[in-house]
Amino acid sequence: MESPTPVIVAIDGPSGTGKSSTSKAVATQLGLSYLDTGAQYRAITWWMVSNGIDIDDPAEIAAAAGKPEIVSGTDPQGPTITVDGVDVAGPIRTQEVTSKVSAVSAVSEVRARITELQRSIAASAEQGIVVEGRDIGTTVLPDADLKIFLTASPEARAARRSGELKGSDVHSTREALIKRDAADSSRKTSPLAKAGDAVEVDTTELTLAQVIECVVTLVEEKRAGK
Repeated sequence: MESPTPVIVAIDGPSGTGKSSTSKAVATQLGLSYLDTGAQYRAITWWMVSNGIDIDDPAEIAAAAGKPEIVSGTDPQGPTITVDGVDVAGPIRTQEVTSKVSAVSAVSEVRARITELQRSIAASAEQGIVVEGRDIGTTVLPDADLKIFLTASPEARAARRSGELKGSDVHSTREALIKRDAADSSRKTSPLAKAGDAVEVDTTELTLAQVIECVVTLVEEKRAGK
């Protein structure tokens, strides 16, 4: 039996839409690699914070953008991320990094560096890959075989995100998400946006299993038509 056609899937959308859980599950189910691009931006932000770079100074961030070595493992069942050989999977999820990642991500030199890294990972995925982020279909992989844009209401997203961040307040989580959306959507370089040829999936009323099933079906249809 011949192996399925390799397929590159771009999944974009704001935080709390179920992007990571969906992407990992779809990649696992279909035997594809997986890349969490947000983790890469978190990793470079963690490095900047750890090395005393002034997050309020874009020129200082730009000058340091090429220094850290970021390596992403692409196994959807156990994705890894290291910076200069150090496992940062835990540290990059802290509130300190979360509060600073938009500022670091907005610097064009950072985006150019990380985008190049993402493209090389996607190009070397022999079986195909699911890449999730905010500018994958528009900027990183504009020629992806399938582009999906996940959305959900701010209320649904806040409820999910505060469930993930145990003990956090839904109202303040919602405000933080809206603020992050505004920052990501208005930045000059690679803003959060839906690609013109992306399939939009509103996850507000769907269970995670339903979202996964929907995306798997879209990928299988795309593979069958290639």
